[in-house]
Amino acid sequence: MGIFLKIIIGVAILIAVVLIIALFIKNEYSIEREIAINRPKQQVFDYVRYLKNQDNYSKWVMEDPNMRKDFKGVDGQVGFVYAWDGNDKAGKGEQEIKKIAVGDNVDIEIRFIKPFEGIAQTNISTESLSENKTKVKWVMNGRSSYPMNLTNLFIDNILGKDLALSLNSLKAILEK
Repeated sequence: MGIFLKIIIGVAILIAVVLIIALFIKNEYSIEREIAINRPKQQVFDYVRYLKNQDNYSKWVMEDPNMRKDFKGVDGQVGFVYAWDGNDKAGKGEQEIKKIAVGDNVDIEIRFIKPFEGIAQTNISTESLSENKTKVKWVMNGRSSYPMNLTNLFIDNILGKDLALSLNSLKAILEK
């Protein structure tokens, strides 16, 4: 058997193994990060409910300071849509406020277009730890189709770091 044929068989076996492994990985993913911010709950909530404020703390928005943005509706209200079209790191998509529990949490649907299509549900919640200390929790849930569900093995580490970085930036802004 020639070397070329051995390489082809080796690559085919490797691809088959990866596809078989993907059969046993969940399609759903959930990522959660939280941080304590030394500010009253209402003040923190009043900042995170506005999607345009993510321009100041979201790691993903900061990936492309020149990204094109489009807005529909009233920011901080149900139905507001923040669309973006950025470089390869920022991608393209939109997020929409789906539900608000005033003072407590905001539910946002993120619709990714590029580099991969997908939908994620996110929730940003605030919980009072004391009069001047608030816990902010950012949760992202989604689904990856087979065989892209293989990325779910790494998604918590990758996106989790981005959420943590964004929350640290949010903390720095609000505690100034």
